Amino acid sequence: MTIHELKIGYFYSNGAYGRTWGVRQLAEAGTDTETGEPIFRFKGVAGTCRRKKGHCSPLEFARWAKYQVALQENDWKRVGGEELTPADPQDA
Repeated sequence: MTIHELKIGYFYSNGAYGRTWGVRQLAEAGTDTETGEPIFRFKGVAGTCRRKKGHCSPLEFARWAKYQVALQENDWKRVGGEELTPADPQDA
């Protein structure tokens, strides 16, 4: 993902499989008080990230986040992109 695609309050996945999979919520964009550099603060909500908080540069978060996700019932689903839609009856 690019930094410009990321939105505060939304959820993102690293797209990994198995034990390395994780979901984070982008909680806040700010500035590091020591360096003056921009930082993103996040909350881990599922997988390896669960119950963890952290911060990193916007570029690091964008590299980690492969796509946006949303919780649907009890499952995290990818938002947009490769979701399949029903076929149109054009080929009749």
